[in-house]
Amino acid sequence: MESVAKVGALKEKARVGGKALESLLCFIEGRRRCASDHGEGFEAFEREVRRRFAEAEREFVGEELARLDVTLPVLRIEGVLYRRVVSGYGEYMTAAGPVKVLRHRYRAAGTNGQSECPLELRAGIVEGFFTPLAARMGLWVVTHLTPAEGEQLFGELGGMHPSRSSLDRLPKAIDAKWEQHRMQWESQLREQAPPLAQAAVLAVSLDGVMAPMKDGQREDKREQSRQQGKPTKGPAGFREVGCGTLSHYDGAGERLRTVRHARMPEPKKCTLKRQLVAEVEHALASQPQLRLVKVADGARDNWEFLAKELPPGEEVVDFYHAAEHLRRAFGHVYGETSPKAQARFKEYRHLLLKAEDGVGKVIRTLAYHHSRKRRCKALKQELAYFRRNRARMDYARLRAENLPIGSGVVEAACKTLVTQRMKRSGQRWSIDGGQAILTFRALAQSERFDAAWQLVSAQYRREIHFPENVVPLPTRRASV
Repeated sequence: MESVAKVGALKEKARVGGKALESLLCFIEGRRRCASDHGEGFEAFEREVRRRFAEAEREFVGEELARLDVTLPVLRIEGVLYRRVVSGYGEYMTAAGPVKVLRHRYRAAGTNGQSECPLELRAGIVEGFFTPLAARMGLWVVTHLTPAEGEQLFGELGGMHPSRSSLDRLPKAIDAKWEQHRMQWESQLREQAPPLAQAAVLAVSLDGVMAPMKDGQREDKREQSRQQGKPTKGPAGFREVGCGTLSHYDGAGERLRTVRHARMPEPKKCTLKRQLVAEVEHALASQPQLRLVKVADGARDNWEFLAKELPPGEEVVDFYHAAEHLRRAFGHVYGETSPKAQARFKEYRHLLLKAEDGVGKVIRTLAYHHSRKRRCKALKQELAYFRRNRARMDYARLRAENLPIGSGVVEAACKTLVTQRMKRSGQRWSIDGGQAILTFRALAQSERFDAAWQLVSAQYRREIHFPENVVPLPTRRASV
């Protein structure tokens, strides 16, 4: 009897609140009283439940949006006087689906500028369409899936069902705000991350990966290759996307946390490098005892930055890149498919990794072979590579001190940040469109997405002030 009374009370409130909630409660009450069979299958029952709950949610959220509307003749937005100019219904995408709400718009007094909607400013409506939660969900989805896949996913899950075009526009619009405040917000994100008490090592890495570009002059490059008699296959129209990582390790060499950054093609990866400098300086200021280790492949531009623009620390050429150069060197000596080349490679790879001054032994052996093959320019280049990076190949000592010797973290970032999302069949990227995906994908992979969203969503809310002694009354119910 008590439960029946509670249901009756809820139904009475639902009648006052809205038809969808009343219908939902009647549905629940009816299911509890009927037999437990499900003639059309339990999946059909689940879908009906989701539909009814979503309908009630839309109704309730729509009513709350309507309560944020303002009907006063004048008001102030961030200190500027605005006058009411027009009213009409607007549709908004909520996490449960679309709702229509009657709202009023205002324009700054004495101007013909763009009108503002107090409802949207008070609720923090994103790009004039998405409620904050719906925008967050849509943004998160398209950092991982294409807009078409996102549209299919939302359709399968039920609730909100934004179109692929709206999902395509959303990250670009939000990223435009992010770029305006990027340096300030990235600083705030760094400040919010708690120091890791067990951290002993800070490793920074820089790399890049080619991505297909809309403005990559693909056809021009192919035509140039044809005129020069070169093959026209390959990555014409591709440009390098820069990736950088900052990782904390404990004293045993276990990775604790990694921050990832990625930037669309730009001269000398300037923005990416500034981001890494800021990350390193903040980490060392917070924990001066950290040992800084710089890890990258042998590319000269990487080391121009790592060696000269970051604080002093250990410099390490990625062991696996070094081993690949070693394999090629012995291939030049004995022939690539020669069993002897494979045997000598394995022998010297072991020495390079574990022997004291292993790189010295490699250099002496390759120098001996080069003295016997003076005309082999490829072997000479491999020998020069080891000589140039000798100080960065003290792998036995680095391993003994539990310091990282591989750039696998940044190479994985290249794969998961860029390749998996941006190199699908038929894709071509603009700078702005690609950066919108990379920015929030990197934040998600760095466990900073939640904090970043709080900063972004606050930009869509603005202060509304009413005339003294005036309290705006709640407005009419929304249309679902």
